[in-house]
Amino acid sequence: MRLTTKGRFAVTAILDLALNETEKPVTLADISDRQAISLSYLEQLFSRMRRGGIVKSIRGPGGGYLLAKKHQEITVKDIITAVDEEIDATQCSGKENCHDGGRCITHDLWVSINHKILDYLESLTLAHLVEAQSKDSKNRESAIFFLNDKLSQGNLAKAV
Repeated sequence: MRLTTKGRFAVTAILDLALNETEKPVTLADISDRQAISLSYLEQLFSRMRRGGIVKSIRGPGGGYLLAKKHQEITVKDIITAVDEEIDATQCSGKENCHDGGRCITHDLWVSINHKILDYLESLTLAHLVEAQSKDSKNRESAIFFLNDKLSQGNLAKAV
């Protein structure tokens, strides 16, 4: 399974939006500056995320983007799939034709991994990512340990 730049940048941009959102919309130019993501690329991503119900746009002077839902209602899976990112560890995209037109002997393994990855991404909300960022701004690794610890204890919902 490989997450492309599209998925990574979408999650990064939405987390930036969540961290910087106030009463006023956040401009893509501001996200672009903070995250070093091209403005034109962000425009493409946000267009897809708007259609996917992740963000809403405000036009005109002082316009920009706001989240369309509460942090707890947006999952990492939602963000990634909104930008048409495919999450699939199989070589055959689930078609069972990767070994001389037939099913490979490890197909069930890759399908199982797909389910685990999707379940994990579905369990992580934007609220969890925001909380992890605020846990220890000096030590970013602690944010991942925080999330994984809560997930392994079955307490991810309580983490926020």
